[in-house]
Amino acid sequence: MKAAAPSRNRAVFFDRDGVLNPEQGYICSPEALHAYPEAAEAVRRVNRSGWLALVVTNQAGVARGLLDEATLGRIHARLEAELGQGGARLDGIYYCPHHPEAGEPPYRQACECRKPRPGMLRRAAREHRLRLSDCWLITDRLGEVEMMQREGGRAALVLTGYGQGELDAQAAHGGGPRADLVSPGVLPAVEAILHSRGGELPAADPAPAAVEPA
Repeated sequence: MKAAAPSRNRAVFFDRDGVLNPEQGYICSPEALHAYPEAAEAVRRVNRSGWLALVVTNQAGVARGLLDEATLGRIHARLEAELGQGGARLDGIYYCPHHPEAGEPPYRQACECRKPRPGMLRRAAREHRLRLSDCWLITDRLGEVEMMQREGGRAALVLTGYGQGELDAQAAHGGGPRADLVSPGVLPAVEAILHSRGGELPAADPAPAAVEPA
């Protein structure tokens, strides 16, 4: 099916580790990355909707000297190839290689691109002419939920990766940001975001809503 032409640019931002592929610490080689089985279908549905599919990911392993940016590029090429086998494509990958305390300059710095700071979101918005209030982020971190909401967008928390632990800690201690959507994984999150009217934003819930797997 031909992708629908959007009336204005919108995007679903994906965190990488814990969302598109399992959280397993620092991934330092292409062979170590394996996308979740449902990841390609999730991204493909975004492609077909006419929205952009963009990745925003912290990769402080570069600052820590565990891999270089060339290797990170090959890891992301592996991710794109795995998604491509399922008929999906990414419209951009944004990464932060910095850490405020680890490594040596220029990688050791308190940058604006390391999440939960919004530098990668803002850069993507400039480059793709996005209005972040029209966009969603899918992440396994509540700090990133808050980041997206502060930029005027909406955020889904998946229970893969660190997501379940983050939600459990919030339930135990109270307070903190509340996701617009809580989902068991990336595919049902995308399904909910793109629900009805050709990708129009669903109404926000006053509290996180559990989404059952399709």
